[in-house]
Amino acid sequence: MAVSFFALSIYLFLTLDSDYSSTPVSAASEGVQITYGSAIKLMHERTKFRLHSHDVPYGSGSGQQSVTGFPNVDDSNSYWIVRPIPDSSAKQGDAIKSGTVIRLQHMRTRRWLHSHLHASPISGNLEISCFGDDGSSDTGDYWRLEIEGNGKTWRQDQRVRLNHVDTGGYLHSHDKKYTRIAGGQQEVCGVREKRADNVWLAAEGVYLPVSGNK
Repeated sequence: MAVSFFALSIYLFLTLDSDYSSTPVSAASEGVQITYGSAIKLMHERTKFRLHSHDVPYGSGSGQQSVTGFPNVDDSNSYWIVRPIPDSSAKQGDAIKSGTVIRLQHMRTRRWLHSHLHASPISGNLEISCFGDDGSSDTGDYWRLEIEGNGKTWRQDQRVRLNHVDTGGYLHSHDKKYTRIAGGQQEVCGVREKRADNVWLAAEGVYLPVSGNK
């Protein structure tokens, strides 16, 4: 089901920290910065599928909530909220520099984008799952942002990689698709080498403006 910009803005207003009062802005123009608290979709550069999750467990491996690549641009289960790690001093509205360790929280289920040493269902690479909740997160949810090129802070039009801190695996997708529970959706997995298929771009979303507080 599609989520309108207005509805998503209201959702964020109700769920963000109460001491943050800025109004979310759309990322319609190129170059808008991704800040903590923004709810975004991540598009796999080559296939254009969006990073996606829903409350369906894997039938193998960890049995945790599955993560896939989804072809429908409008599906609301593809929104992820960009969060700092627990011991960070970063605040909502702060810009995010290349090399920073971040977390991605699935907006609908509140679980964290996660990886570990379980094998992914199709290719046998590192499994990517969603795990935990608002009050439960560990280092398996930590991803290091790597911006391609000369960019210093994360912007919507930049090519990025997300490197899993614990395993060293890059967030990756490819043309291999599920045929049953997630029929037509692509496998998302982790691979330890830099490849063309582990490049992502921030796409649709509600982007919180850069905070004036330093």
